Amino acid sequence: MTAQPGQPAPQDDPERLAAFEERLARGDRVEAGEWMPAQYRFECLRLIQMHANSEIMGALPEREWIPRAPTLARKMQLVAKVQDEVGHGQLLYRVAEDLGKPRPQMIEDLLAGRSKFHNVFHYPAESWADVAIIQVFVDGAAMQTQGSLRSCSYAPYARVLKRICYEEDFHIRLGIDNFKALAEGTPRQRAMLQDALNRWWTPIMHFFGPHDTVSPHLETMMRWRIKVKTNDELRQQFLRQFVPLITEYGVRLPDPGLRWDESGQAYAYTEPDWEEFQRVIRGEGPRSEARLALRNEVWRRHRWVHEALERWPVAA
Repeated sequence: MTAQPGQPAPQDDPERLAAFEERLARGDRVEAGEWMPAQYRFECLRLIQMHANSEIMGALPEREWIPRAPTLARKMQLVAKVQDEVGHGQLLYRVAEDLGKPRPQMIEDLLAGRSKFHNVFHYPAESWADVAIIQVFVDGAAMQTQGSLRSCSYAPYARVLKRICYEEDFHIRLGIDNFKALAEGTPRQRAMLQDALNRWWTPIMHFFGPHDTVSPHLETMMRWRIKVKTNDELRQQFLRQFVPLITEYGVRLPDPGLRWDESGQAYAYTEPDWEEFQRVIRGEGPRSEARLALRNEVWRRHRWVHEALERWPVAA
């Protein structure tokens, strides 16, 4: 019996499942055409589809600032970055398609609000400083996750992440330059940067997801190496890399409880509001409705292009 793509599946053959787990325990990777447990396929598809959705939706907050970028150079950089993000989404949808779900269905699910995208892209970008925060800290958070997933067990995803992470590293470097310019700028620019960091701090702490003890998927995903680091490990990794950047430029840490715990060799921090996180990923964030409405409008406006491409093989 075969499960519908994107849905949990019936019981797998025990012998094949045991052989599959032995392979993964040896460090082997899985290719798209090989046998895999239905639950493995489901978890990979769920992860990669959300990543693809997030790249597509993640282009929107910065897209809003292309006409208002402060210089021509910043405008050109931002156009190139937005183009990269959309390209990442297309690469990821292609990888997800091999797991059994057609790309049109994934796009339809996104536009209808049936599938999720990352919490950070449900929030507004209110000032130019928000662009700097997204480029440094949102992309920096994404790099912690994506960098670790380059060693995941699903080979097509691991391969495509090498290219994506290479480009994301440039995005972060661009963001640091933007962040530094504002931090070393006028009092008004510094105040704008501080305000943006204050507003984005909670969504960024939410980015990695709830504590590992409340994740129903974690044990299986870690055993199969679909994930290779826990949510809490990734959050600590992010803090170790980026807290020094904030303090280096004299920007105030948004969380007064954030401190390095020498005994635990980890950052202690104020627990973010996880109820807000749940509301946002359900599509009840400050900009959720507007961002999906824009995506739907663009899709409708360019429907003729999709229809023409669908007819192309017949014409050819």
